[in-house]
Amino acid sequence: MNSLRKLWCRTYQTCFRLAIPLLPYREHKPLGSFEEAAGLLQQQGKRRVLLVTDATIMRLGLADQLIDNLKSRGIQVSVFDEVVPNPTVSNVEAARERYLQEGCDAIVAFGGGSAMDCAKAAGARIVRPRKPVQKMRGILKVLRPLPLLIAVPTTAGTGSETTLAAVITDDETHYKYPINDFALIPRYAVLDYRTTLGLPPHTTATTGMDALVHAVEAYIGRSTTRDTRANAIEAVREIHSYLLRAYRDGHDAEAREHMLRAAYCAGLAFTKSYVGYVHAVAHSLGGQYGIAHGLANAVLLPYFLDEYAESCEHRLAELVRRAGVVPQAMNDRDAARAFTQWVREMNAAMDIPTTLPGIRDEDIPLMAAHADAEGNPLYPVPKLMDAHELEHMYHMVQEHSEAECAEVAESTARISAAIGQSAAETTHLAVRSASLAALPLRIALAARRRVRRIARRARQTLRR
Repeated sequence: MNSLRKLWCRTYQTCFRLAIPLLPYREHKPLGSFEEAAGLLQQQGKRRVLLVTDATIMRLGLADQLIDNLKSRGIQVSVFDEVVPNPTVSNVEAARERYLQEGCDAIVAFGGGSAMDCAKAAGARIVRPRKPVQKMRGILKVLRPLPLLIAVPTTAGTGSETTLAAVITDDETHYKYPINDFALIPRYAVLDYRTTLGLPPHTTATTGMDALVHAVEAYIGRSTTRDTRANAIEAVREIHSYLLRAYRDGHDAEAREHMLRAAYCAGLAFTKSYVGYVHAVAHSLGGQYGIAHGLANAVLLPYFLDEYAESCEHRLAELVRRAGVVPQAMNDRDAARAFTQWVREMNAAMDIPTTLPGIRDEDIPLMAAHADAEGNPLYPVPKLMDAHELEHMYHMVQEHSEAECAEVAESTARISAAIGQSAAETTHLAVRSASLAALPLRIALAARRRVRRIARRARQTLRR
């Protein structure tokens, strides 16, 4: 990124950081049960609520108890169960139409981040009927209070029950973008761990790592406060202690309760301190290919921590020491590296891959441009990157065929032959690795970079 744009980004971020104490963030008191939520709606005189959820939740009967509690208090329920993963503009419009047709006066978002994003955006469209979703993209484009919104998270990861963001995908362009406005923060959230019992292992893993990304990006960014740092530390501590337990036993009540708390704390952290390029890239992948957000975040996190390197070393080390992930006496560099290695080990233990399928070379420039537009200047990341630099991160997680691996290995071999035996030995290792299954391309690329460094040093020596 050029110097002038860096200056603009950092100036913009500094202004937002200084304004944090003056902005109308709302931290609600969580409700502990469906009964409490139904009682609250009755006290506020609500007669019909729109339940925004998905077909799977309704099929599994997860919302039945809430519906029964509402009906027992004379509150009618209109169910909108058409939410899709990575909710679209048309999804939002359909939910809005249902709300208006049924004469609803409150909204309950029941599910993961997709249900909450859809409900938030539908609420925004209800109060801003002449403003299409596309024109709400960005910051403070709603500016009107939504109908009463209660969030019921069923996954411990997104933190959407606390945040001012809704992420929506354009049906036609596949561009996935955030809407950020204080009006989108739900008035109440029901944190009942029983809604997460029995969550499938893969969903537990990816949503749990999603919460970890929220906490890490909030802490290593440049817009933290005492409160956001404390929330991020608590979230990382809980995830470190309980995520693997929840993954291995979906009915471990203690682990589920702690993970729900972790997701809530991570949401509180990043709604004030923002996220970073992991999210920007993950959003573009979700919009283009429908890749689940938590999965993309989990795969991307260690690569970005490597890319940031010294830019986030001190902050990351401070976070993981205070969260009890590494010993207090460990120095910054070792602590940061140990944490990144732990992330990779957690992903491996929960069968989260190291690459993502289906990423096409021809799509990468446009996705990188979208990530650049989302992240800059808003996200206070440790290291600023423009679209061209972000393209590299897509290639890092791109799944490659054996033919592509062989081609890179052959290219590396040609370079090595031109500069001598020492480089050839490096290439030989890369070629051998490239023939062994799926890691091949990244190993070969690393070898090629090493070969080029050797060649550069050799040329410099000859000049001397």
